[in-house]
Amino acid sequence: MSDTPRLHTAGNTLLERARALRPLIERDADQAEEQGRLTTSVVDALHEAGLFGIWVPVPLGGAELSPRELMAVLGELSYADPSTGWVVMATCLENGTAGAYLGDEAVERIFKGPRMPLFAGQGTRPGVAVPEDGGFRLSGQWSFASAMLHSQYVHSLGAIEGTDEVRIFITPIEDVKPLGNWDVLGLRATGSIDYSMDDVFVPESQSHVFGTNVPLRGGAIYRLGLLDQALICHSSWALGVGRRLLDELSRYALARAGRTGQIADSDAFHTDFARAEAKFRGGGPRARDVGRRGTHPRLGPDARRTAGDDGAARAQPHHVDDHRGLPLRLRVGRHLGAARRADPAAVQGRPRRRRAHHLGPAVAAGVRSRTGRPGCGRILGAVRPGAVRGSHLKGEALHHEPAPAALDEVRSRDHAVPR
Repeated sequence: MSDTPRLHTAGNTLLERARALRPLIERDADQAEEQGRLTTSVVDALHEAGLFGIWVPVPLGGAELSPRELMAVLGELSYADPSTGWVVMATCLENGTAGAYLGDEAVERIFKGPRMPLFAGQGTRPGVAVPEDGGFRLSGQWSFASAMLHSQYVHSLGAIEGTDEVRIFITPIEDVKPLGNWDVLGLRATGSIDYSMDDVFVPESQSHVFGTNVPLRGGAIYRLGLLDQALICHSSWALGVGRRLLDELSRYALARAGRTGQIADSDAFHTDFARAEAKFRGGGPRARDVGRRGTHPRLGPDARRTAGDDGAARAQPHHVDDHRGLPLRLRVGRHLGAARRADPAAVQGRPRRRRAHHLGPAVAAGVRSRTGRPGCGRILGAVRPGAVRGSHLKGEALHHEPAPAALDEVRSRDHAVPR
């Protein structure tokens, strides 16, 4: 038998628990936005339901959901409230990867409590780590630490002085200096403040190489590495919020059908809604395909890894960022604006307005690189040596593509900004 970790699955129990919490989450959403963090009742309920352990390895008491199961749970929570979905998304990604990659001594200290520990931090702009016997001295300043006001531990990227190595460092919340700076229109309840550290000692067991994909505990999901797991996270959140935005807009339009001058009678509204809905339905399966057993090269039993495989898998969640980000925000925002002008009281303060505002900071937080997207495009388009167009689809039928002239017309229509 192979010693290769297998993909763990846990069923629908946690999805059902997440769905059962929707009334509570929706009830407390406005209060959470006003106070800049989730309410105590919501945080306690998430703990009691086991939802802060969805990414934690089974040996540490977590559920270790598969990618598809994770996407369903995170999408459900994000549908209920974008800030709640974002907090669970960020903390679970970080406590899950810490549980998989940290050394035994660190794990025994951090995961010994009665509740799952919550992590927050920032893993894209590195501080500086100076090697010292038994660990490192970490200093730096980090911005937009998702869910920081809810956490007990901090997850920070640091570059090892004098080397090209970068690592993730886990420190107690008491070791950081909070800097505030979360004065935003959307996702206010995530409490994603800036922070700094100055010469904080971090034991080596409380750090791991940023790019590692070799788990010390847990199954195949951790072979994806931190970055690919983060893409699954953000895609899940986008699917939940995107679905809720479209549902809210549809309900608003239907409730006013038959009244003169309402968007329900507008051909332009129905055309734009159809395009947004089509993009949503097209992007969702594309993202969920990453989580299907064996689709990603590091989730299957052979665990073969190539640069091309990584790029193909990483390209799929990028499609969701595109479909759920600026185009959807422009289209939904356009019609929310028209609705607000026609009936301000019906839109002001309602969930649809709040959810539209959340898209701004979320799109800004997406994982981006100058070389990543062109590389994904070359792989998906087979513009690389030895590539076969569509090979990353693992047997899916290729769609017929429109002629170049038709494609240009679609692009010009879809990206036109209304005057």
